[in-house]
Amino acid sequence: MFSYAESFHSRPEAAKKIQLIHAPFWLGGGRAGAELGPESIVEAGMKRQLKHMGLELAEEIVVDVPRLAAEPATAGTKMKYLAEVKEMAGLLGEQVHRAAAGGRFPLVLGGDHSIAIGTLAGLTGHRGNLGLIWFDAHGDLNTEETTPSGNIHGMALAAAIGRGGFTLADIPGAGPFIRKENVVIIGARDLDPGEREFIRAEGIRCFTMHEIDRMGIHAVMEQAIAIAGDGTDGVHVSFDLDVLDPLEACGVGTPVPGGLNYREAHYAMELLAESGLATSLELVEVNPLLDPSRRTSRLAVELAASLLGKRIL
Repeated sequence: MFSYAESFHSRPEAAKKIQLIHAPFWLGGGRAGAELGPESIVEAGMKRQLKHMGLELAEEIVVDVPRLAAEPATAGTKMKYLAEVKEMAGLLGEQVHRAAAGGRFPLVLGGDHSIAIGTLAGLTGHRGNLGLIWFDAHGDLNTEETTPSGNIHGMALAAAIGRGGFTLADIPGAGPFIRKENVVIIGARDLDPGEREFIRAEGIRCFTMHEIDRMGIHAVMEQAIAIAGDGTDGVHVSFDLDVLDPLEACGVGTPVPGGLNYREAHYAMELLAESGLATSLELVEVNPLLDPSRRTSRLAVELAASLLGKRIL
């Protein structure tokens, strides 16, 4: 059994060259502005911060994802912009796979959370047994049958574990599904009925805000790292900025009151850095149109820095 305490060592993955990959895509969320997230995060100082930490950066990649959205073509399905999401996922997955296979640390900047389908397609093509920690106010476990909106950003985790009619198997180059036993959701507080039933039936570990309040973020992260790292060959961290309380991060498309506070989020990233298990990171759902001050983008930079090893002392 994986031991959390024994996993703590120097940060080998963070010491690798960092590959910044932009995925300026919003069609999975249905609200314009998320496509501006990657540029906003970089302008908020991402590259400057990483260089200041002594980390080496590979040449930046901007994926040429579909951007048009006249009408949400569904082609007989409730899933909006399915063709565009598939195209995006294939293009992004190819770049993520190249980065990981080349020994680089993929740091993917979204975009709405549907980009995780592309990120995970690329990662699983390289790592056959990936663990996953999913920071999100929502479950993202809907399918075509259970979705209330049709927006695929609410189905991204379902696709990753093979639930529903649209999964990683539909993306060229993707590897195996993420095993449910190695998936952890953190910060959930807005789950749809179908998601609740699935989580309970399948035993997916979901630390809601209630559990974080009761247990504390340290105990939650200790368990999360143990679950995601148990027998896996790496852990991907998918961080939706709406996991934070809107008072901390107002620039997100689907804010929900009562989320993580500033220090809880940083502490979670610091523990992941100490574990040495994180092999990739994505930051999603930053919408600068909703946050002209760019506070949310700056927070995304700070959280990435914490996961990559930045410390107060």
